[in-house]
Amino acid sequence: MMKKLVYIFAIMLVIVACSESDDTGSSTSATPDNYNRVAMQTNLADNIIIPRIQNLKSALQTLSDVNNTFTATPNQANLDNIRAAFVSAYKDWQLVEPFNIGQAEILQYNFKMNVYPTTVADIEANIANGNYDLLAAANNDAVGFPAVDYMLHGIAATDADILNKYANANYVTYLTDIIAQMNSLTQNVLTDWTSNYRTVFVNSTENTASSAVNKFINDYIFYFEKGLRANKFGIPAGVFSATSLSDKAEAIYNGTISRDLAIIALDNVQNIFNGKATSTSPTGEGFYKYLVALDRTDLATLINTRIDDARQKIQNLNADLKTQVEVDSVKMTEAYDALQLVVISLKVDMLQAFNVSVDYVDADGD
Repeated sequence: MMKKLVYIFAIMLVIVACSESDDTGSSTSATPDNYNRVAMQTNLADNIIIPRIQNLKSALQTLSDVNNTFTATPNQANLDNIRAAFVSAYKDWQLVEPFNIGQAEILQYNFKMNVYPTTVADIEANIANGNYDLLAAANNDAVGFPAVDYMLHGIAATDADILNKYANANYVTYLTDIIAQMNSLTQNVLTDWTSNYRTVFVNSTENTASSAVNKFINDYIFYFEKGLRANKFGIPAGVFSATSLSDKAEAIYNGTISRDLAIIALDNVQNIFNGKATSTSPTGEGFYKYLVALDRTDLATLINTRIDDARQKIQNLNADLKTQVEVDSVKMTEAYDALQLVVISLKVDMLQAFNVSVDYVDADGD
Protein backbone atom coordinates (compact mmCIF):
# COMPACT_ATOMS: atom_id res chain seq x y z
CA MET A 1 0.00 0.00 0.00
CA MET A 2 2.83 2.35 0.92
CA LYS A 3 4.57 1.66 -2.38
CA LYS A 4 1.37 2.47 -4.23
CA LEU A 5 1.02 5.82 -2.41
CA VAL A 6 4.63 6.71 -3.20
CA TYR A 7 4.04 5.85 -6.86
CA ILE A 8 0.92 8.04 -7.02
CA PHE A 9 2.74 10.91 -5.30
CA ALA A 10 5.62 10.63 -7.80
CA ILE A 11 3.20 10.79 -10.73
CA MET A 12 1.58 13.91 -9.24
CA LEU A 13 5.00 15.57 -8.94
CA VAL A 14 5.71 14.90 -12.61
CA ILE A 15 2.36 16.39 -13.61
CA VAL A 16 2.98 19.49 -11.49
CA ALA A 17 6.50 19.88 -12.87
CA CYS A 18 5.23 19.67 -16.44
CA SER A 19 2.53 22.22 -15.69
CA GLU A 20 5.08 24.61 -14.19
CA SER A 21 7.34 24.12 -17.19
CA ASP A 22 4.49 25.03 -19.51
CA ASP A 23 3.88 28.24 -17.57
CA THR A 24 7.42 29.61 -17.79
CA GLY A 25 9.04 31.39 -20.68
CA SER A 26 6.27 30.84 -23.18
CA SER A 27 2.98 31.04 -21.34
CA THR A 28 1.35 32.51 -24.46
CA SER A 29 2.83 29.90 -26.79
CA ALA A 30 0.57 28.30 -29.29
CA THR A 31 0.97 24.74 -30.51
CA PRO A 32 4.21 24.64 -32.53
CA ASP A 33 4.33 23.43 -36.10
CA ASN A 34 7.21 22.02 -38.12
CA TYR A 35 7.62 24.93 -40.53
CA ASN A 36 11.10 26.45 -40.67
CA ARG A 37 10.36 29.97 -39.45
CA VAL A 38 14.07 30.84 -39.38
CA ALA A 39 14.29 30.24 -43.13
CA MET A 40 11.25 32.44 -43.71
CA GLN A 41 12.57 35.24 -41.55
CA THR A 42 15.99 35.00 -43.21
CA ASN A 43 14.46 35.34 -46.65
CA LEU A 44 12.31 38.27 -45.54
CA ALA A 45 15.23 40.08 -43.90
CA ASP A 46 17.96 39.47 -46.48
CA ASN A 47 16.04 39.49 -49.75
CA ILE A 48 13.10 41.79 -49.06
CA ILE A 49 13.25 44.08 -46.03
CA ILE A 50 16.87 45.24 -45.88
CA PRO A 51 17.29 45.71 -49.66
CA ARG A 52 14.10 47.80 -49.80
CA ILE A 53 15.22 50.04 -46.96
CA GLN A 54 18.57 50.41 -48.72
CA ASN A 55 16.78 51.42 -51.93
CA LEU A 56 14.69 53.97 -50.06
CA LYS A 57 17.79 55.42 -48.39
CA SER A 58 19.44 55.77 -51.79
CA ALA A 59 16.35 57.45 -53.25
CA LEU A 60 16.16 59.87 -50.33
CA GLN A 61 19.83 60.74 -50.72
CA THR A 62 19.14 61.50 -54.37
CA LEU A 63 16.18 63.64 -53.33
CA SER A 64 18.44 65.50 -50.89
CA ASP A 65 21.12 66.08 -53.53
CA VAL A 66 18.59 67.28 -56.09
CA ASN A 67 17.02 69.53 -53.45
CA ASN A 68 20.39 71.21 -52.87
CA THR A 69 20.55 72.06 -56.55
CA PHE A 70 16.94 73.21 -56.65
CA THR A 71 17.12 75.45 -53.60
CA ALA A 72 20.38 76.98 -54.81
CA THR A 73 18.84 77.70 -58.22
CA PRO A 74 15.04 77.49 -58.13
CA ASN A 75 14.19 77.31 -61.83
CA GLN A 76 11.73 75.17 -63.82
CA ALA A 77 14.27 72.53 -64.83
CA ASN A 78 15.40 72.02 -61.24
CA LEU A 79 11.78 71.99 -60.02
CA ASP A 80 11.01 69.25 -62.54
CA ASN A 81 14.06 67.29 -61.37
CA ILE A 82 13.19 67.44 -57.68
CA ARG A 83 9.60 66.48 -58.42
CA ALA A 84 10.82 63.40 -60.29
CA ALA A 85 13.14 62.48 -57.41
CA PHE A 86 10.25 62.92 -54.98
CA VAL A 87 8.02 60.54 -56.97
CA SER A 88 10.79 57.95 -57.17
CA ALA A 89 11.39 58.08 -53.42
CA TYR A 90 7.65 57.98 -52.65
CA LYS A 91 7.34 54.81 -54.69
CA ASP A 92 10.23 53.25 -52.79
CA TRP A 93 8.54 54.23 -49.54
CA GLN A 94 5.53 52.07 -50.44
CA LEU A 95 7.87 49.07 -50.30
CA VAL A 96 9.10 49.91 -46.80
CA GLU A 97 5.98 51.12 -45.00
CA PRO A 98 4.78 47.62 -43.92
CA PHE A 99 7.98 47.01 -41.92
CA ASN A 100 6.92 48.80 -38.74
CA ILE A 101 9.05 46.69 -36.43
CA GLY A 102 12.28 47.11 -34.50
CA GLN A 103 13.72 50.62 -34.61
CA ALA A 104 10.97 51.74 -36.99
CA GLU A 105 8.38 51.05 -34.31
CA ILE A 106 10.48 52.76 -31.62
CA LEU A 107 11.01 55.91 -33.74
CA GLN A 108 7.38 55.94 -34.92
CA TYR A 109 8.93 55.99 -38.37
CA ASN A 110 5.70 55.59 -40.31
CA PHE A 111 4.07 58.51 -38.51
CA LYS A 112 6.97 60.76 -39.43
CA MET A 113 7.13 59.66 -43.06
CA ASN A 114 3.58 59.36 -44.40
CA VAL A 115 0.75 60.89 -42.37
CA TYR A 116 -1.76 62.23 -44.85
CA PRO A 117 -3.40 64.51 -45.50
CA THR A 118 -0.69 66.91 -44.41
CA THR A 119 -1.87 69.94 -42.42
CA VAL A 120 -1.10 73.05 -44.45
CA ALA A 121 -1.69 75.40 -41.52
CA ASP A 122 0.98 73.61 -39.47
CA ILE A 123 3.49 73.70 -42.32
CA GLU A 124 2.93 77.38 -43.01
CA ALA A 125 3.13 78.20 -39.30
CA ASN A 126 6.45 76.37 -39.03
CA ILE A 127 7.77 78.19 -42.09
CA ALA A 128 6.63 81.55 -40.79
CA ASN A 129 8.12 81.29 -37.30
CA GLY A 130 11.18 79.24 -38.23
CA ASN A 131 11.14 77.58 -34.81
CA TYR A 132 10.00 73.96 -34.91
CA ASP A 133 10.75 70.49 -33.62
CA LEU A 134 10.09 68.21 -36.56
CA LEU A 135 10.37 65.12 -34.36
CA ALA A 136 7.50 66.26 -32.14
CA ALA A 137 4.32 64.22 -32.52
CA ALA A 138 2.42 67.46 -33.12
CA ASN A 139 4.37 67.83 -36.37
CA ASN A 140 3.70 64.35 -37.72
CA ASP A 141 1.16 65.91 -40.09
CA ALA A 142 3.66 68.55 -41.25
CA VAL A 143 6.59 66.35 -42.29
CA GLY A 144 7.36 63.38 -44.53
CA PHE A 145 6.25 62.67 -48.06
CA PRO A 146 2.87 64.46 -47.82
CA ALA A 147 4.60 67.64 -46.65
CA VAL A 148 7.14 67.43 -49.47
CA ASP A 149 4.24 66.90 -51.87
CA TYR A 150 2.72 70.16 -50.67
CA MET A 151 6.04 72.01 -50.84
CA LEU A 152 6.67 70.96 -54.44
CA HIS A 153 3.15 71.06 -55.86
CA GLY A 154 0.75 72.86 -53.54
CA ILE A 155 2.27 76.02 -52.09
CA ALA A 156 1.05 78.10 -55.05
CA ALA A 157 -1.29 77.76 -58.03
CA THR A 158 1.33 77.85 -60.81
CA ASP A 159 4.91 76.67 -61.21
CA ALA A 160 6.06 80.26 -61.61
CA ASP A 161 4.47 81.18 -58.29
CA ILE A 162 5.92 78.07 -56.62
CA LEU A 163 9.38 79.10 -57.78
CA ASN A 164 8.82 82.59 -56.41
CA LYS A 165 8.08 81.09 -52.99
CA TYR A 166 11.64 79.77 -52.87
CA ALA A 167 13.02 83.28 -52.99
CA ASN A 168 12.02 83.22 -49.31
CA ALA A 169 14.78 81.55 -47.29
CA ASN A 170 12.25 80.10 -44.82
CA TYR A 171 10.71 77.93 -47.56
CA VAL A 172 14.15 76.76 -48.63
CA THR A 173 15.06 75.87 -45.06
CA TYR A 174 11.84 74.03 -44.33
CA LEU A 175 11.97 71.88 -47.47
CA THR A 176 15.60 71.07 -46.77
CA ASP A 177 14.89 70.23 -43.13
CA ILE A 178 12.00 67.85 -43.76
CA ILE A 179 13.97 65.98 -46.44
CA ALA A 180 16.97 65.79 -44.11
CA GLN A 181 14.79 64.32 -41.35
CA MET A 182 13.42 61.66 -43.70
CA ASN A 183 16.97 60.78 -44.68
CA SER A 184 18.15 60.62 -41.07
CA LEU A 185 15.27 58.49 -39.83
CA THR A 186 15.71 56.05 -42.70
CA GLN A 187 19.42 55.76 -42.01
CA ASN A 188 18.68 55.02 -38.35
CA VAL A 189 16.25 52.25 -39.29
CA LEU A 190 18.68 50.80 -41.85
CA THR A 191 21.62 50.89 -39.44
CA ASP A 192 19.59 49.05 -36.82
CA TRP A 193 18.65 46.32 -39.28
CA THR A 194 22.20 45.81 -40.56
CA SER A 195 23.99 46.06 -37.22
CA ASN A 196 21.58 44.50 -34.74
CA TYR A 197 17.95 43.83 -35.50
CA ARG A 198 18.44 41.37 -38.36
CA THR A 199 19.84 38.79 -35.92
CA VAL A 200 16.95 39.35 -33.53
CA PHE A 201 14.40 39.17 -36.34
CA VAL A 202 15.77 35.96 -37.85
CA ASN A 203 16.08 34.08 -34.58
CA SER A 204 13.02 35.27 -32.64
CA THR A 205 10.72 32.65 -34.13
CA GLU A 206 8.86 31.10 -31.21
CA ASN A 207 5.08 31.20 -31.44
CA THR A 208 4.51 33.86 -28.77
CA ALA A 209 2.93 37.29 -28.77
CA SER A 210 6.31 38.99 -28.28
CA SER A 211 8.35 37.07 -30.85
CA ALA A 212 9.57 38.97 -33.91
CA VAL A 213 7.92 36.57 -36.33
CA ASN A 214 4.47 36.84 -34.73
CA LYS A 215 4.78 40.63 -34.45
CA PHE A 216 5.80 40.84 -38.10
CA ILE A 217 2.84 38.72 -39.21
CA ASN A 218 0.52 41.02 -37.26
CA ASP A 219 2.21 44.19 -38.54
CA TYR A 220 1.91 42.92 -42.09
CA ILE A 221 -1.83 42.35 -41.72
CA PHE A 222 -2.31 45.63 -39.85
CA TYR A 223 -0.58 47.51 -42.66
CA PHE A 224 -2.77 45.85 -45.26
CA GLU A 225 -5.95 46.52 -43.30
CA LYS A 226 -5.17 50.10 -42.22
CA GLY A 227 -2.33 51.53 -44.27
CA LEU A 228 -3.56 50.19 -47.61
CA ARG A 229 -7.24 49.27 -47.45
CA ALA A 230 -8.48 51.99 -45.08
CA ASN A 231 -6.10 54.91 -45.65
CA LYS A 232 -5.73 54.68 -49.41
CA PHE A 233 -9.32 53.70 -50.21
CA GLY A 234 -11.81 53.44 -47.36
CA ILE A 235 -11.31 56.85 -45.75
CA PRO A 236 -11.28 58.92 -48.98
CA ALA A 237 -14.26 56.96 -50.32
CA GLY A 238 -16.26 57.71 -47.15
CA VAL A 239 -16.57 54.12 -45.97
CA PHE A 240 -16.11 55.24 -42.35
CA SER A 241 -17.89 58.59 -42.57
CA ALA A 242 -21.21 60.07 -43.62
CA THR A 243 -19.71 61.57 -46.79
CA SER A 244 -16.71 60.94 -49.01
CA LEU A 245 -13.48 62.72 -48.09
CA SER A 246 -11.53 63.14 -51.30
CA ASP A 247 -8.96 65.47 -49.74
CA LYS A 248 -7.80 62.58 -47.54
CA ALA A 249 -6.39 60.65 -50.49
CA GLU A 250 -2.64 60.20 -50.86
CA ALA A 251 -0.42 62.60 -52.85
CA ILE A 252 -3.27 65.04 -53.51
CA TYR A 253 -1.02 67.93 -54.56
CA ASN A 254 0.88 65.95 -57.16
CA GLY A 255 -2.48 64.72 -58.44
CA THR A 256 -1.17 61.99 -60.76
CA ILE A 257 0.41 59.17 -58.73
CA SER A 258 -1.93 58.00 -55.95
CA ARG A 259 -3.32 55.06 -57.94
CA ASP A 260 0.22 53.97 -58.87
CA LEU A 261 1.33 54.22 -55.25
CA ALA A 262 -1.59 51.99 -54.25
CA ILE A 263 -0.75 49.41 -56.91
CA ILE A 264 2.91 49.39 -55.86
CA ALA A 265 1.78 48.90 -52.27
CA LEU A 266 -0.50 46.02 -53.23
CA ASP A 267 2.19 44.37 -55.36
CA ASN A 268 4.52 44.67 -52.39
CA VAL A 269 2.03 43.01 -50.06
CA GLN A 270 1.65 40.13 -52.49
CA ASN A 271 5.40 39.75 -52.94
CA ILE A 272 5.92 39.63 -49.17
CA PHE A 273 3.17 37.01 -48.92
CA ASN A 274 4.85 34.91 -51.59
CA GLY A 275 8.35 35.41 -50.18
CA LYS A 276 9.50 37.17 -53.35
CA ALA A 277 11.89 40.12 -53.67
CA THR A 278 10.00 41.31 -56.76
CA SER A 279 7.07 40.07 -58.80
CA THR A 280 9.48 38.32 -61.20
CA SER A 281 11.73 36.79 -58.51
CA PRO A 282 11.59 33.12 -57.54
CA THR A 283 9.24 32.25 -54.69
CA GLY A 284 11.18 31.94 -51.45
CA GLU A 285 10.14 31.01 -47.96
CA GLY A 286 7.19 33.16 -46.91
CA PHE A 287 3.57 33.05 -45.87
CA TYR A 288 2.57 31.21 -49.05
CA LYS A 289 4.96 28.32 -48.42
CA TYR A 290 4.11 28.38 -44.73
CA LEU A 291 0.45 27.75 -45.60
CA VAL A 292 1.40 25.03 -48.08
CA ALA A 293 3.46 23.33 -45.37
CA LEU A 294 0.34 23.36 -43.18
CA ASP A 295 -1.70 21.70 -45.96
CA ARG A 296 -3.52 24.98 -46.67
CA THR A 297 -2.59 25.39 -50.33
CA ASP A 298 -6.26 26.21 -50.91
CA LEU A 299 -5.99 29.28 -48.70
CA ALA A 300 -2.62 30.32 -50.12
CA THR A 301 -4.08 30.20 -53.62
CA LEU A 302 -7.23 32.04 -52.58
CA ILE A 303 -5.24 34.91 -51.05
CA ASN A 304 -3.28 35.42 -54.26
CA THR A 305 -6.48 35.24 -56.30
CA ARG A 306 -8.18 37.84 -54.11
CA ILE A 307 -5.18 40.16 -54.31
CA ASP A 308 -5.21 39.81 -58.10
CA ASP A 309 -8.92 40.63 -58.16
CA ALA A 310 -8.36 43.73 -56.02
CA ARG A 311 -5.56 44.86 -58.32
CA GLN A 312 -7.91 44.73 -61.30
CA LYS A 313 -10.38 46.98 -59.47
CA ILE A 314 -7.63 49.47 -58.65
CA GLN A 315 -6.20 49.51 -62.15
CA ASN A 316 -9.57 50.71 -63.45
CA LEU A 317 -9.50 53.81 -61.25
CA ASN A 318 -8.43 57.34 -62.15
CA ALA A 319 -4.69 57.97 -61.84
CA ASP A 320 -5.60 60.47 -59.09
CA LEU A 321 -7.70 58.82 -56.38
CA LYS A 322 -8.87 62.21 -55.16
CA THR A 323 -10.40 62.82 -58.58
CA GLN A 324 -11.82 59.30 -58.61
CA VAL A 325 -13.70 59.94 -55.37
CA GLU A 326 -15.08 63.21 -56.69
CA VAL A 327 -16.14 61.74 -60.03
CA ASP A 328 -17.30 58.26 -59.02
CA SER A 329 -16.73 57.13 -55.45
CA VAL A 330 -18.59 53.84 -56.09
CA LYS A 331 -15.57 52.47 -57.95
CA MET A 332 -13.38 53.37 -54.98
CA THR A 333 -15.78 51.52 -52.69
CA GLU A 334 -15.67 48.50 -54.99
CA ALA A 335 -11.86 48.49 -54.73
CA TYR A 336 -12.18 48.75 -50.97
CA ASP A 337 -14.60 45.81 -50.89
CA ALA A 338 -12.18 43.68 -52.92
CA LEU A 339 -9.39 44.53 -50.49
CA GLN A 340 -11.67 43.69 -47.57
CA LEU A 341 -11.98 40.11 -48.86
CA VAL A 342 -8.19 39.86 -48.64
CA VAL A 343 -8.32 41.17 -45.06
CA ILE A 344 -10.70 38.36 -44.12
CA SER A 345 -8.40 35.74 -45.64
CA LEU A 346 -5.34 37.16 -43.90
CA LYS A 347 -6.71 38.24 -40.55
CA VAL A 348 -9.05 35.32 -39.93
CA ASP A 349 -8.05 32.34 -42.03
CA MET A 350 -4.27 32.78 -42.26
CA LEU A 351 -3.85 33.68 -38.59
CA GLN A 352 -5.91 30.64 -37.61
CA ALA A 353 -3.76 28.43 -39.81
CA PHE A 354 -0.59 29.84 -38.22
CA ASN A 355 -2.21 29.65 -34.76
CA VAL A 356 -1.22 33.30 -34.20
CA SER A 357 -3.42 35.71 -32.24
CA VAL A 358 -4.27 39.23 -33.41
CA ASP A 359 -2.26 41.74 -31.38
CA TYR A 360 -4.03 44.96 -32.36
CA VAL A 361 -7.50 46.43 -31.91
CA ASP A 362 -9.67 47.16 -34.94
CA ALA A 363 -11.24 50.55 -34.29
CA ASP A 364 -12.73 51.20 -37.70
CA GLY A 365 -16.12 49.85 -36.82
CA ASP A 366 -15.95 47.58 -39.85
